[in-house]
Amino acid sequence: MSECASTACGCSAGPIIQPTTQAPATTGSAQAVYRIENMDCPTEEALIRGKLVGLAGVVGLEFNLMQRTLAVRHELPSLFPVEQALTAIGMQAVRMDQASTGQTTKLSITKMDCPTEETLIRNKLGTMAGVADLDFNLMQRTLSVRHADQVLPDVLAALQALGFEAQVLDTAEAASPSASLVTTPTNWWPLGISFVTASAAEAVYWLHNGNHWSAVVLALVAVFTGGLSTYKKGWIALKNRNLNMNALMSIAVTGAMLIGHWPEAAMVMVLFALAEVIEAKSLDRARNAIRGLLDLTPEQATVQQADGTWREVGAKQIAIGSRVRVKPGERIALDGEVLEGRSAVNQAPITGESLPVEKSPGDPVFAGTINESGSFEYRVTAVASNSTLARIIHAVEAAQGSRAPTQRFVDQFARWYTPIVFGVAIAVALLPPLFMGAAWLDWIYRALVLLVVACPCALVISTPVSIVSGLAAAARHGILIKGGVYLEEGRKLRWLALDKTGTITHGKPAQTDFVTWGNALAANSRSIAASLAARSDHPVSKAVAQAAQTDGVALLDVAEFSALPGRGVQGQINGETYHLGNQRMLEALGQCTPELEQRIAALETMGKTVVMLVSAKGVHALFAVADTIKESSRSAIAELHALGINTMMLTGDNPHTAQAIAAQAGIDSAQGNLLPDDKLREVELLAIKGKVGMVGDGINDAPALARADIGFAMGAAGTDTAIETADVALMDDNLGKIPTFVRLSRATAQVLMQNIVLALGIKAVFLVLTFTGQATMWMAVFADMGASLLVVGNGLRLLRK
Repeated sequence: MSECASTACGCSAGPIIQPTTQAPATTGSAQAVYRIENMDCPTEEALIRGKLVGLAGVVGLEFNLMQRTLAVRHELPSLFPVEQALTAIGMQAVRMDQASTGQTTKLSITKMDCPTEETLIRNKLGTMAGVADLDFNLMQRTLSVRHADQVLPDVLAALQALGFEAQVLDTAEAASPSASLVTTPTNWWPLGISFVTASAAEAVYWLHNGNHWSAVVLALVAVFTGGLSTYKKGWIALKNRNLNMNALMSIAVTGAMLIGHWPEAAMVMVLFALAEVIEAKSLDRARNAIRGLLDLTPEQATVQQADGTWREVGAKQIAIGSRVRVKPGERIALDGEVLEGRSAVNQAPITGESLPVEKSPGDPVFAGTINESGSFEYRVTAVASNSTLARIIHAVEAAQGSRAPTQRFVDQFARWYTPIVFGVAIAVALLPPLFMGAAWLDWIYRALVLLVVACPCALVISTPVSIVSGLAAAARHGILIKGGVYLEEGRKLRWLALDKTGTITHGKPAQTDFVTWGNALAANSRSIAASLAARSDHPVSKAVAQAAQTDGVALLDVAEFSALPGRGVQGQINGETYHLGNQRMLEALGQCTPELEQRIAALETMGKTVVMLVSAKGVHALFAVADTIKESSRSAIAELHALGINTMMLTGDNPHTAQAIAAQAGIDSAQGNLLPDDKLREVELLAIKGKVGMVGDGINDAPALARADIGFAMGAAGTDTAIETADVALMDDNLGKIPTFVRLSRATAQVLMQNIVLALGIKAVFLVLTFTGQATMWMAVFADMGASLLVVGNGLRLLRK
């Protein structure tokens, strides 16, 4: 806190911008801009000015107290004297101009896996000059540092001073999903020796009915064989004014030895070290749950060489465009497109569905999937590090690094909990003996028990392990969730808006009716309509074009073709402008008549979509197209209703068709004739009633997807954009994955609540037992580490969902 914030210094509370020029800018002078977090009033400005004005080479200073920035004009070869002077007066200065044009380096830190280490590193690096930003991913043990160009050696040295060995990941390694997949082997010998000697110390203490020199020696051996690393970490933490678990445990064990509780101190240290190892192993299981999918990808593939021969080549060396052969029963090594042959492929690693999918020339195949029957050859479309499976793993790992709302709350709570309990422990040790005449050793012992209880390790670790397990379980079901926030928010969904084509229906409509209108010729009308439809990629247009192609209808040249969003298409054929579109387009052209409306309504009530061919002469023909509802849609809607989620269909199709499809699928309500902006408006209205999700294709529905609390993209397996931008990407076209997502979200919320209640409940019980004198250090360490193991184990249950 600044001096201003804590005392009445008399400075103004209004906006303060103090440009101060020491001397005019000279030729060859440079400027450096610093952000100083604890500089917010003239008191600090005066302190800084007094320190820097007399510094040789400083030409001018410019302060902006509202933005907490200081611009230093100088003629110095190095800014080290300036930064050293600012540090000497306690100013937390971060170089802004250089850092902004610097670089980001990703570091792998194998010993960083819990918030204790994160806090220690953040406190050390956060105030370093030239470090602009720190991004931690504890589950992957990586740290991304945005820094000035010459600062990296200082960052690595600072980490080494804290006891962390950091490995710099190059660009390829940082992007690779296996970059940080490192499991540190456990050296069990010191822990084994520590356990044996601690047990022996307890036995000697019991045999002699009290302390004996041999019990003291055995306890010391146990403490320093099993707890040396704890002491090292604790000392580093204390040097950096950080009260983490290692510091608290070091103080507690040392205190217990000083008051004569040697065997107990030894066993507490052994139990702490053992629990740390077990907890680390449990976290590794959660951390590597999604990484297990990498093992599904073979390391080699059979590739055609330039001379036509086939040879086994490492998957990482295979370039895009290579021709690869897959035999029956083999796993596919890389993403690609089938060139020759047919087969059935099990795509469970991507979509979560084990039902084989038929593949023929032109169809996509994905790395990690299983070729079940036939043999085929395919062209590689993505390198190993950029396969769909690799991108899924990378996206989930990025999501694991983000903090969910519950985790942010827990982190804030933990930040205050430990110092408060530490203060209470000091009060417990001092106040009763000083003011109540109580026994010193008795109350010091109780204070040491409180120190063991003071670390919120179980509470802090409970949230990330549960979120990570939930994200990994979802990925195995073919549901890619882009952050813990969406996993938590899913349980709150009250409305789900759905697009029709490709979401509820198969998205492959077929032409069912063709009706000429007026005096138009049938052959000519079909030819013109097919020529316009062939230029469009809309499913209805494709159906019209496909029917014409099947019947051998000749296509005509189209000039000045253009799409009319939400209406249809238009173009010139033989010098005349034609439109092919829906009733909204018909009304805009002023060509709607009661008789025509009646005919359109009759087709639409049968669940068909109607488009008309129109020119300046009037309506030429009507084309009716029908799509079929997916069986999975009906069951998915029923499951959503059972979960208490209301459904609404939003479509650009006509209202009659919208109502007919909604009725067949069991959807609560439907809105038709909607443009993208209309869908956005409907989602905003639903948001007033509660949390709303939107399911769409990620392109036409982009505004509504962006406005929804959770945007779902269907069939994202072959779509880079959906994987990158959707809040939740469903890797196939099965709407039934949304109820699965909601159930997983609710299960995760239950586990989170159980873990928080368990962690805080155990703390509360031991606080009471400590004050009443019934708690021992043994019990405290069992409770603390036991709670940590319980919450980790409870969180890992989500992997089986």
